Amino acid sequence: MFPRSALSAEASGRLDLTHHKLYMKGLIRRLEVSSNNRNHPTADIGILGGTGLYQIEGIEDIEECSLETPFGRPSDAYFIGYLEGKKVAFLSRHGRGHRLLPSDINFRANIFGFKMLGVERVMSVNSCGSLKEEIQPRDIVISDQFFDRTRRPNTFFGGGLAAHISFAQPVCPELAENLYAAGKELGLRVHRGGTYLCIEGPAFSTKAESRVYRLWGCDVIGMTSATEAKLCREAEICYATMNLVTDYDVWHEEEESVSVELILENLRLNIEHAKAMIKKTVAALPASRGERCACSRALENCIVTQEALIPPEVKKKLHLLIAKYIKG
Repeated sequence: MFPRSALSAEASGRLDLTHHKLYMKGLIRRLEVSSNNRNHPTADIGILGGTGLYQIEGIEDIEECSLETPFGRPSDAYFIGYLEGKKVAFLSRHGRGHRLLPSDINFRANIFGFKMLGVERVMSVNSCGSLKEEIQPRDIVISDQFFDRTRRPNTFFGGGLAAHISFAQPVCPELAENLYAAGKELGLRVHRGGTYLCIEGPAFSTKAESRVYRLWGCDVIGMTSATEAKLCREAEICYATMNLVTDYDVWHEEEESVSVELILENLRLNIEHAKAMIKKTVAALPASRGERCACSRALENCIVTQEALIPPEVKKKLHLLIAKYIKG
């Protein structure tokens, strides 16, 4: 089963970075870094998607960085380089060759790894199904709400440290607006806002489920984005998602129901649009986060456990997240 959260139509791994011309020439430096080692490259902007995105024209000085986080290893190595003059880090959420089902992705390690690299903004690219007639296949939706039906780990906290983030507005308004503006400037069919329904997968919906989701007022359906958004908020990282519509799920009586083949074909047609939007957004983003963005203060007043009662090992594990608010 090929989940909706994949970015590229090349799910077979044919675009594995080991075949990239720079890699073959030995021009991509490979690094192995543990969570206790601060000697690693840094980046300002994270790009979270599937295979193929490293081939955005113009990315330069690529380094491959494998991280070990307190939550284990991320899905793959991070590929770090310069795009439009800014340092970016790309991660394939399913791993090269698309090895991981949505339920098997180590979401916490993926987002914690971005935090270790110093990333302040993450742009997520996903495939999704449409639950609305007016949102057509090959449209792009910049969702601003989530309905989460998954059962996977979606918090860094626990183990003696309780924290409760605000999640009423789950995406960064500034980052989402920049993505939307980039799509409009490129003349693409882009929708600003909408609710992303996140299911566990890997199976697609039944017709009954799809019809109920429409009654709930959801706009698109996928398998990954809500989990990433929650963890980015806890890590005080800006998050916005670019959803590439591939199908009408299974509710539409006149259109073809979702299938692997349909997803791959529509992704193939939309992938260059996604790359162009990312390049334009990266170029337009200001160096620092603006006043509309409260993401950098998301944990302020959210930790409720008395400091003296927090286990020392938990303080150490989460130091990167909580150091601003908890001593020691």
